[in-house]
Amino acid sequence: MRMRYPWVVFGVSSILLALIVGSWAARDRATGSADRLLLLLPDGTSFSDPRVGVWLDAASEEGLHVVPVHDSEFVRPLFGITQCAGIILPDTIHRTAGDVFLESIRTFVGSGGRLMLVYDAGTLSLAGRYAAKWSRLSDLVGVDYALYDALGDGTILWDAPRFTHDLVQHLDIPPGKYYPLRAHAVAAPGRSVGSFSATAGTEYHLTRYKFGEDLKYPSFVTAGDYSGRVLFRSAAGIVAGEHSYGRGSVLFVNLPLGYLKGNTDGLPLHVFLKYFAAQLLSLPYLASVPDGVGGLVLNWHVDSNAAIKPLQQLESWTLSQQGPYTIHVTAGPDDVFLGDNKGFDLDRNPLSQELIRRYLGMGQEIGSHGGWAHDYFASRMGAGDRDNLVGLLSLNKQAVERVTGKPVRSYSAPTGNHPAWVTDWLEAHGFIAYYFTGDTGMGPTQGYQDGVRNGQNIWAFPTAHLDRAAAFEEMAREGYRNSEINDWLGALTEFAVKHRTVRLVYFHPPGILDYHDTIDSWMRQTGQLRQEGVFRWYTMAGLADFLNARKQIRWKTVRRADRLTVEAIHPSTLAHAAWLVPAGRYSEPVITSGAADVRREHDDWIVVAKEGKEMHFETQLVSNP
Repeated sequence: MRMRYPWVVFGVSSILLALIVGSWAARDRATGSADRLLLLLPDGTSFSDPRVGVWLDAASEEGLHVVPVHDSEFVRPLFGITQCAGIILPDTIHRTAGDVFLESIRTFVGSGGRLMLVYDAGTLSLAGRYAAKWSRLSDLVGVDYALYDALGDGTILWDAPRFTHDLVQHLDIPPGKYYPLRAHAVAAPGRSVGSFSATAGTEYHLTRYKFGEDLKYPSFVTAGDYSGRVLFRSAAGIVAGEHSYGRGSVLFVNLPLGYLKGNTDGLPLHVFLKYFAAQLLSLPYLASVPDGVGGLVLNWHVDSNAAIKPLQQLESWTLSQQGPYTIHVTAGPDDVFLGDNKGFDLDRNPLSQELIRRYLGMGQEIGSHGGWAHDYFASRMGAGDRDNLVGLLSLNKQAVERVTGKPVRSYSAPTGNHPAWVTDWLEAHGFIAYYFTGDTGMGPTQGYQDGVRNGQNIWAFPTAHLDRAAAFEEMAREGYRNSEINDWLGALTEFAVKHRTVRLVYFHPPGILDYHDTIDSWMRQTGQLRQEGVFRWYTMAGLADFLNARKQIRWKTVRRADRLTVEAIHPSTLAHAAWLVPAGRYSEPVITSGAADVRREHDDWIVVAKEGKEMHFETQLVSNP
């Protein structure tokens, strides 16, 4: 790899760029917003382009401020550029870039700025050509990549990214999405996760639900020595890493994050965006859970009359002493084919009706599981028989509503087959949440399929999984030991507490019966955490309501010298909205307007708003990230 001196400024244009960057710093010290991340886009790109939307939606869901900015605005900041804490050069939409623009990036970073550089960003000139030998941004990244001259078709390699046990505690990747479990168990401070242990130096991988192979991604092959901190690596070389450049630094993510999120794999984008903002920049963020309290959604799938006796048995389990949970019912009289009389038959079976009403009385949310006949509906999903399927969806919804007397607002697809048109139908008929087998490892998200956003105010709830299994009967079939399942449930619960987030676990009542002791052990853990006030059970519709209300919050940070002010407003109430502020960087927040509680939990201050439409708080900067 070549020797480079990235912070040496050559020519009058570079001197002007340095003066401009200095003006940014001066304005930021005076009145600028301290937390915004600029998403740099080629001139002429519409901010409503779905390839931009995946980044803006991810930022909103993670409680961060990402602002789209055209390249010309970034190069000419004296004409009104937004203040920023860092910049993002995204994949796919920003493959082309001019030399002047790239020089402005170098100057920004060399002068102390922070850059998140993703995959193929800037690898093409404005004429659509690759640079000779290696990427024009290899000096920023700290390793050579985009080696088209040398490698040709071998420039990009698909492989499973690997990472070490000491990294996962800083990433929002839940247990089970990485495997094996025991190498990665990380409890909240002061807690135990049983028999889990970490083995220094061992590398682990991401997993796929229902598939027994490592999750593989495309990355540019990299060459040369890398002087930065390696986060992920694969056979391609550096998949993700942090590299110092002048007085600044670069987070290089050698994965097509935006493309993946647009195609039902949003976890990598969310993980690295959150890592960049919260870990590297120590930015405050808006929590995705009420009051900043993490928890789980437990989604029961009632497929047929085979669930009747198990539902009766579960009433006496300690499981039924907690909740609320989300129970989805396939309501018709049939299951595998029409006329087989194997269905739950909610309209005509008094026992089925009584069970659902009892569970409703316990506080459970009752929703819809597919359309009328579980296996029949699932088998028709790929047959193009949409009119028939819509009729079955309607029948199921109406039957559940007749028994519960309440609108059905959440849904799960039999066998997990959920095409985009189903989401459109659901939203048009009052649903606001659905179980999803895409985007696994994530919390609730506004999903994308085939690069397009699904719905406006309906939320996908991806299922959590233990390696390639999610439901208990799948775990039995795949040979996972009870002790490993117990460890996974415990670690997932601790993950939700530690990261103040939500994940969904699902099961079928017949499949859970062999795990009574495991569930009892889990309930002891969740019961204790509930008493401590650090864990909650959430329902799908209830949490979706909160997330839709959260989208209406307008908040900003204003930095004056070393003092940071957070200002927030909501059209009706800010109650239960929570901000996390890194305690290692900021002093204890002081409420200056409105009403809120402030508490310290481990490495964060948590500011939880009370009733009221406006709230301000201030905090003092005590250290730099």
